[in-house]
Amino acid sequence: MSTLADTMDPVSTTRSTDLVGRDAELAALIAQLGIGASGEARAVLLAGDAGVGKTRLLTELRDVAVAADWQVLAGHCLDLADGSLPYLPFSEILGRVLTERPEVAASVTERHPTLARLQPGRRLRATDDRDADQSLDRGNIFAAVHDLFETLAEDGPLLVVVEDAHWADQSTRDMLSFLFSRPFAGPVALVVSYRSDDLHRRHPLRPQVAEWARLRGVERVQVEPLSDGDVRELVYAMHQTETITEASVAEIVDRAGGNAFFVEELVGATWATGGQIPAELADVLLVRLDRLDDRTLEVVRVASVAGRHVSHELLAAVTGLGAVELEGAIRSAVESNVLEQARNASYAFRHALLGEAVYDDLLPGERARLHTAFVTALQSGTVAGTAAELALHARRAGDRVTAAMASIEAGNQAFAVGGPHEAAMQFLEAIELLAQLPEVPAGLDPHALVRRCAEAFIASGRVSKAVTVLRSHLASMPTDAAPVDRGQILTAIAAALMLTDTTEDPEAIAAEAVELLADAPPKMLARALGVHAQALGHWNEERARAVAMEGLALAERHSLTGIAVEISTTLISLDESPDHDRLRSAWRAAADRAREAGHVEAELRAVYFLGRFHHDRGDTDEAIDAYDEVVRRAEEVGLRWAPFPAEARWMKASVLADRGRLDEARALLDVSGLRPPMVYEWLYYAEQVYLDVLRARVKPTAFETLRVYWSRDGLIAIVAGSAELVRADQDGDAARAVEVYDRIVATVRPLWHEWFQARLRLAVLVVGIHASAAAQQSAAEREAGADVVRRMVGDAERVMDYYAEYDASRGPEFHAWVARLAAEDLRWRWLSQLDPPDAEELVVAWRAAEEAFVAYGNVHEVARVRARTAEVLRATGDAAGAREMADLARESAHALGALPLLAELTAQGSAAQPAARAEQEGVTLTPRESEILALVSQGRTNGEIGKQLFISTKTVSVHVSNILGKLAASSRTETAAIARRQGLIPA
Repeated sequence: MSTLADTMDPVSTTRSTDLVGRDAELAALIAQLGIGASGEARAVLLAGDAGVGKTRLLTELRDVAVAADWQVLAGHCLDLADGSLPYLPFSEILGRVLTERPEVAASVTERHPTLARLQPGRRLRATDDRDADQSLDRGNIFAAVHDLFETLAEDGPLLVVVEDAHWADQSTRDMLSFLFSRPFAGPVALVVSYRSDDLHRRHPLRPQVAEWARLRGVERVQVEPLSDGDVRELVYAMHQTETITEASVAEIVDRAGGNAFFVEELVGATWATGGQIPAELADVLLVRLDRLDDRTLEVVRVASVAGRHVSHELLAAVTGLGAVELEGAIRSAVESNVLEQARNASYAFRHALLGEAVYDDLLPGERARLHTAFVTALQSGTVAGTAAELALHARRAGDRVTAAMASIEAGNQAFAVGGPHEAAMQFLEAIELLAQLPEVPAGLDPHALVRRCAEAFIASGRVSKAVTVLRSHLASMPTDAAPVDRGQILTAIAAALMLTDTTEDPEAIAAEAVELLADAPPKMLARALGVHAQALGHWNEERARAVAMEGLALAERHSLTGIAVEISTTLISLDESPDHDRLRSAWRAAADRAREAGHVEAELRAVYFLGRFHHDRGDTDEAIDAYDEVVRRAEEVGLRWAPFPAEARWMKASVLADRGRLDEARALLDVSGLRPPMVYEWLYYAEQVYLDVLRARVKPTAFETLRVYWSRDGLIAIVAGSAELVRADQDGDAARAVEVYDRIVATVRPLWHEWFQARLRLAVLVVGIHASAAAQQSAAEREAGADVVRRMVGDAERVMDYYAEYDASRGPEFHAWVARLAAEDLRWRWLSQLDPPDAEELVVAWRAAEEAFVAYGNVHEVARVRARTAEVLRATGDAAGAREMADLARESAHALGALPLLAELTAQGSAAQPAARAEQEGVTLTPRESEILALVSQGRTNGEIGKQLFISTKTVSVHVSNILGKLAASSRTETAAIARRQGLIPA
């Protein structure tokens, strides 16, 4: 049976042949992977600092696995920056299977033809573009790789190793997520190693590791630094034939910090310099070059220009050395611990830092000359290489034409396999290079390239970048540019603007585009009409429908399915029919049609709006399912950060939060390290801050940090501002609430419009904050607050009027806040005693608000409404109803961990039962006397107290006299002071 064991990099003879200080980690790996024992194989995340010894540990694990009759496959991620190929480690693994087990590769490829796209030969530069328009279906490729491993496992247990996942591209990370979460029919174990010290807050692997670690069957093994004793043992093991002084050993132990790589490098440096240790690690890395002969040094320098790995044939082509001379130089470099043998007849620096140090040490002229040599070799057709490699070398060699054309080729390849951000960067590089040329190369359409670049940026979620690229190109176009070129750019700009918040008018831009494209080919005109109809939207429904129908007819007539689905989606969004089943079916039909035709963007848009349809109507389970479908489907096709999936993630989180699933919502929004587009990063963070405020966990600087980004997107301003309003409510800071409200409106108004729907909720929150504050305010303060409350109520009513014609289609959330507005306004009047309502009116309003919020389903807001309803019921004499409401609110608050709301409920209970505390202090007060005492301490008159408690002024006077007597006080002021000292009211 073939073990495929030589896929792993061989252990250099200069390293210690014994595994030092890693027995515990090796035992953990063997046990958790099920090697040498019966049971289900699992997955392990192997973490550790750079150079700590992960690869050496994996080499030992491979030997153990081979001895236990396991097959072993390994793939490696490379640090190629924007030139990285998606799925690179799996291409490497497939290449090994093609060599060792061709019959398995053939059978799996027959079942999954898409797998052929990952064959190493298919990833290289081609002389034609026959595959340029074939997109790689990520769902199929995931299933194909899964099937490949299962088929191999039919002949015996299989160990799959993916090394250096901190360099993995997004597509590779998505593939790993799929493999981790899908069980195998046979014994397949998976190990993924990564540098834990590289996972800073914004590193894309960080949240993925956290997600993987939560999956069943996935364990994490941390490779810690070696102990001082182990470092000494390693140093002596590496010096079996050499002497080393104790001073040198002690210095290595002190400097290495338990890092095995540093130990090896420092030991190598002592050999190269006669025992002296350089002061800086960079010097240690470079000092090994000093004793190389000139020919070997030349080869090493060429290798540094190639990057982390370089093939034997590419070295031969660039250096021009004969076979014997090249082999001798490479052997010398390997024996000197500068290079090491790698896979597929290639070589690599023993550490990436060494290669970088060598490259940085080159003179500018040397770099340019060597990059030119690589370009020549790659263009010759005799040496294998990728378009991304050619673009990189040509760019650094100053060959702009070659670099631009290769970047376009690399961008198309990246886009085809689900790497939109990589594609966008390649296209942008090509655009910038072409701008430096006196003329555009023949056969290249710069307008199409710009649109392609913008498309890639939008697909990666960088909409503002797409607009910038399009705008810049439009500005550079000559005044006599062809209408068809200008019209297409304007169409792209209008479409992009509708995906982001802007003060520009996409409708006017789209209308101009339609005019310019009146005589253009049907596809261009249909696209422009569809964008124009979408821009008209709800603000001119009749015109929008007419334009959409014209575009739809054109698209259907010319079989433009993707455009037809986009326009159909727009038409459905304009349909205000009360027949919800018909609308739901229409959204689903549009999505299904798009998917069948392979138009992913149209499919995502349709499913997203299906989720919004359910969300607006309070069908939360269906909304969650639809949003989740958008997120999952987008991840399958490499469009995680495209606008609709990125927003669907936030929408799903907001629905989860409404349902009281705060931890799930927060986890979904935890994308730190994934490098999402800035607008979504801050939107997600704003939502996290809002959830933290509900639980009193917010960081002091969070609000000010977010305010910097309010103007980036209206949702950021609304969500972050809402968090500030909730905090102001908790603090009883009415003045701050008004300032926050006004700032939100000032920010959102130019981006959206004057009476945006969320303004209703924001105004209601401010009224509620003023109502709560009124209980502690003087008469003068309450009079001043009345103007603010009237303004807020007026603003809320203007929003209601603005949406009056759509009232029948407004969902339960809208109606809940309408009911809350009436209730909070009455509560303000009641607590401020300015035109106070009667008891029945107050109770009815809060009962209605409670009912409306139960229908809406926002768990926290239901609890908040119930807490305030309990306050009203207690004041109006319904003690039993108050207890029932308070208990329900308290139960929800406990489940949510909403500490501020719990504190509010506790304060209410304490205020309702001060008699017990008074009795402990030797003073006995009735419940009614306790209520009156609290209001007396706030400076309320007997008349105001009577109105607030719905009793006569005379009755209040009697109670006040009794309280004065019990506390032996001569005045109301003295009464309040004594009550505070005795703990009868808050100090």
